[in-house]
Amino acid sequence: MTLSPNDIALPRGVSDFLPEAAAKIGFIENRLLRVFELWGFRRVITPRLEYEDVLATGMGDELKGKTYRFDDRQSGRLLALPPDITPQIARIAATRMSSLPLPHRISYSGRVLRQTEIQAGRSREIFQTGVELIGLDSPEADAEMIVMAIEAMQVLGLDNFTIDLGQVEFCQGVFQASGLSGEPLRQLREAVSRKDSSAVMSLLKDHPVSPESARELSALPRLFGGREVLKAAQQIVTNPRSLAALQNLRNVLDILDIHGVADFLSIDLGETRGLDYHSGITFEGFVTGFGEPVCSGGRYDNLTVRYGFNAPATGFTFNLLNLLQTVERRPELQGCAATDFLLFNACKGRENVLQIARQLRSVGYTTARDIIRRDYAQSLEYAKKMNIRCMLVIGDDQESYRAVRSGDGCTIPIDESMLSRPGLMNYIEESRGENETWQM
Repeated sequence: MTLSPNDIALPRGVSDFLPEAAAKIGFIENRLLRVFELWGFRRVITPRLEYEDVLATGMGDELKGKTYRFDDRQSGRLLALPPDITPQIARIAATRMSSLPLPHRISYSGRVLRQTEIQAGRSREIFQTGVELIGLDSPEADAEMIVMAIEAMQVLGLDNFTIDLGQVEFCQGVFQASGLSGEPLRQLREAVSRKDSSAVMSLLKDHPVSPESARELSALPRLFGGREVLKAAQQIVTNPRSLAALQNLRNVLDILDIHGVADFLSIDLGETRGLDYHSGITFEGFVTGFGEPVCSGGRYDNLTVRYGFNAPATGFTFNLLNLLQTVERRPELQGCAATDFLLFNACKGRENVLQIARQLRSVGYTTARDIIRRDYAQSLEYAKKMNIRCMLVIGDDQESYRAVRSGDGCTIPIDESMLSRPGLMNYIEESRGENETWQM
């Protein structure tokens, strides 16, 4: 039976990633994990399946509603595909690592699946690479997360980005002081999240609050910008919870100033993301010209206790597919997706070409041999289509070598001594043609 194209199509919202895209994703992932490693974070690998009730312990209602569930024939229990890795890290810290001294500096990278409304370009798969810092309740720990996120984006060559800082306790204090609850509070939170001042005013007409509270609530949609936002908020709010949150944010900003990252920061005191999950500083990273965050994180002191381990925590994660869209045209990503050499063997035997392949790989060049017998033009076309930088032609006399750049067909003569030298590819790429001589 032969399947039709429709029969072998993928479900909507998931994708295959072919070699070039996979290489770029791997490059970004490795760069991020290296930054985390340099900051002392150690990687764990989480399972792709969890018992649903165990996983749900560490999730809010929103994530629970996006979880794929199915029956386990072996145990009779409900299984789930994790929609987020952080609850898994919380479980691991509370169980497998509970006897180890704090803090835990944990990094991770993996794919999760979420139930979503299928929209054009919207993926159910999320590639997450992030860190969790468990066991520290201090402004310095919060600042460390923000600085790491900034450093990771800089390592990828980004400079046109902003980290938006929030403090959910500030919002919680304002909402709590209003005395509103139930549906009016839900509508108010939604209006604030949309920065819809007119909707806030309309809700306050229908659900009157004290003059002090009305002033605080009305200000929430407008409290975003630079450091001046802190001064404006200080003059508006009077409830102790919000005032304490402001001081916490100032303390974090003082440490960020020491790190010299102030130019990348903005403040949004009306940010309501994660009100039921986060417990302090939150942040999101945005790249200019891209409408979705490439990273997000914050403090979540009430998560590990759900698994019986009471410890403060903070962390963040990068969305690799979002990040890829912002950096995919950078030269270093184009290079990482390419193979360096295709060996075209013009000799009758294969001993020499196999030895040359070993030489090139020993100095770090990715090298493929064109085992299929085709003519010169066909091999060069293959190299071009398969994103191979250069075809290396091994001559009949076993001592004649020339490199042909696949991009422009330019031929560069080389000698055998060059094959064991790391600068060979630079020489080939910078060479103008037949009359060039080897230089380091």
